[in-house]
Amino acid sequence: ATLEGPMLSIKSVNSLSHYTDWTIAHVHTGALGWNGFMVFSMLYWLVPRLYNTKLWSLKLASYHFWIGLLGIMFYAIPMYWAGVTQGLMWKQFNSDGFMQYPNFLETVIQILPMYRIRAIGGSLFILGTLLMAYNLWRTAKSGSFVPEEEVQAARLSDAPATDSGHKHPWGHRWLEAKPLLFTVLALVAILVGGLVELVPLHLIKENVPTISSVKPYTALEVLGRDLYIREGCVGCHSQMIRPFRSETERYGEYSKAGEFVFDHPFLWGSKRTGPDLHRVGGKYPDAWHYNHMDDPRSTSPGSIMPRYSWLLTQKLDTSSLPARIGALRKVGVPYPAGYEQKAEIELKAQAARISASLAAGMVKASPDREIIALIAYLQRLGTDIKAPAAPAAKQTASVEGGAVALPVTTSTQN
Repeated sequence: ATLEGPMLSIKSVNSLSHYTDWTIAHVHTGALGWNGFMVFSMLYWLVPRLYNTKLWSLKLASYHFWIGLLGIMFYAIPMYWAGVTQGLMWKQFNSDGFMQYPNFLETVIQILPMYRIRAIGGSLFILGTLLMAYNLWRTAKSGSFVPEEEVQAARLSDAPATDSGHKHPWGHRWLEAKPLLFTVLALVAILVGGLVELVPLHLIKENVPTISSVKPYTALEVLGRDLYIREGCVGCHSQMIRPFRSETERYGEYSKAGEFVFDHPFLWGSKRTGPDLHRVGGKYPDAWHYNHMDDPRSTSPGSIMPRYSWLLTQKLDTSSLPARIGALRKVGVPYPAGYEQKAEIELKAQAARISASLAAGMVKASPDREIIALIAYLQRLGTDIKAPAAPAAKQTASVEGGAVALPVTTSTQN
């Protein structure tokens, strides 16, 4: 994992691995294999000493580590496999220059077996942890807790405080011997570095990229965005289209820095269990989003997304809206003074329009429900930038040794 981290920062590797389960595998080899096993080892060493006894079963501890190792392998290897599969399928074009797998769900269905094997691996790791808990419990029962223990520090070395290479009184050994001073100096160094990076962004307006067509979210969209965060949508959907042909073909125009100036926090995401949503605004009618949140399989057969039916019935809480508007204004969103007083009126008007749109799609929904706010937010995504109408661009694709000009099309996805 230590070697893999820097390797994943290489552009060619990252273009394949990012947003895939490769990252999940990488993180869990460190989290389970390094951090997990280190904690287990510390507990096996510490508990017998706390209770002045020996570990109840060395054999059970050995079983724990072997089962845990097996669990990590059953977890990480399928995720590496799934990650490479995702990256290759997303980028695959056929001999005619079109996407081989334009439907995002084709990738999801392909890696479902890997998810099932991962579940087995996670279960094995948990089983090993339960064995450890039982072993430590029996260890504690066989001894008695020692609240205090007399200890004696090891004898200091007879070696001089500084060796021939560090005779200067201001050397690093002197500094390391003063932990409080060392901490303060390290903090000052970090603060100076941070200020050098951050201050120019706030003092020089030109350093912050802006796009004139990008406007702050409406009151209803602000609450919808908070619902998007609350329900954990960012855990499975990204909002960052990279400037790769495989992504612009699938999702649309690549994302611009200036589109996110009013996003607090950013919701770029790091995993695509589902498709990117940065250009989803206007792609589907309001009724599609309503039905999708109620039952994802009704609009996207084969989807593994859970249902969010409670959004259809829970009433939207607008009591915190003035505070939210005020907080966003403090971090730079240019809401006009006094906007809090009319935000509720604008919210109700926009909600009524969405409710009427749903009614036109044969869906009955009250305008004061949470689903209305979420639809408002989703329909806003990516719509501040509209590509000008123009003839389809031409692109050269290799076909059986020759070349043919093909139109660049945006593929459908689910």
